[in-house]
Amino acid sequence: MIRKTIKECPECASKNIYRDVEKGETVCRDCGLVIEDRMVDFSQEWRDFDEDGGGASKRRTGAPSSETSFDRGLGTEVGTAADVYKLSSNKDRDRFNRLRKWNIRISTAIERNLKVALAELKRVSSFLKLPKSVEEEAARIYRLAVQKGLVRGRSMESVVAGALYAACRRHEVPRTLDEMGEASGIEKKEIGRTYRFVTRELEISIKPSNPADYIPRFASALKLTPESQSKAVEILEMARDIELTSGRGPTGIAAAALYVASLIHGEKRTQREVADVAGVTEVTIRNRYKELIKRLKLSKIVEKSKKK
Repeated sequence: MIRKTIKECPECASKNIYRDVEKGETVCRDCGLVIEDRMVDFSQEWRDFDEDGGGASKRRTGAPSSETSFDRGLGTEVGTAADVYKLSSNKDRDRFNRLRKWNIRISTAIERNLKVALAELKRVSSFLKLPKSVEEEAARIYRLAVQKGLVRGRSMESVVAGALYAACRRHEVPRTLDEMGEASGIEKKEIGRTYRFVTRELEISIKPSNPADYIPRFASALKLTPESQSKAVEILEMARDIELTSGRGPTGIAAAALYVASLIHGEKRTQREVADVAGVTEVTIRNRYKELIKRLKLSKIVEKSKKK
């Protein structure tokens, strides 16, 4: 839409033009002719409805909507507790308190479930130090599960943990079922069962975990150098090329690759240390280590590094 600027009055040809933005009119100050009315204001509308803002802050919108709130952050509030003291009569104060009570009262069973579950979701997400995007995705998955009745017959905590694990997998944020179980207090078998059920019923496509995603976390916990970390990623790429990573747990193969890389670069870590960080057993580390050494023909390199 192109806005034409009126430079002179069509009646008296005067250039003394006044634009009244509040009334939406363009008026000639010499002859009084209303040249244009119902103007469209194309400027930004600076308004602030916060009680403390007073219209001084330059904001055009409120807080963004969020899936982590049971009402998506779109709910309203009738005044504040401090406003009750501004009322003169006791009758008005009682009416005000009654309105506030009914306004914050949750009406449906789904909203009551969401209010409790999303608080638990935020707690677990904070414990695992998950990014906001994962938290939002997990809240969206849980909301869909509640709306489809998938929570019925299952504990709320297990569905929350399953939704968080699915969101981590979708956003490629590496978190193991053991970590999820430690944070939520639910057995990892139950979390895995609920995760598979929710993703199947909601038709959520999840890509297989990439073992390389776990390398930075494990290397940081083991205090390994960037050279060992890069070598571990290189070993995983070689193992993937010969399809050695398929059908094996991503944490186990990632921990074994990091163990091999630490031996090559002379940063010796015990299998027990690596297993504790990765949340797997020493037997798993040992088996994956033997497979990597044999299939990738790294035995000579590792033996040479051990002698140094």
